[in-house]
Amino acid sequence: MSGKNQWVSPTTKGWKVKGEGNSKATKLFDNKSDAINFAKDIAKNQHSELIGQKKNGQINLKNTYGKDNFPPKG
Repeated sequence: MSGKNQWVSPTTKGWKVKGEGNSKATKLFDNKSDAINFAKDIAKNQHSELIGQKKNGQINLKNTYGKDNFPPKG
């Protein structure tokens, strides 16, 4: 993968999209679905991964947009 993975994480006021390794959020959103759509566009453009978290911080979404180094077998 070539770009930074995009994380969608909860905040005290909504949801943030943040590139992996960045110190600041790229953008803040009131609802998760808008944050996911924004992060998906970035991940597709950068051929990276989208990782989403629940309100408790648990990961509940992982999508790869680009060359997958570990494709599913079978």
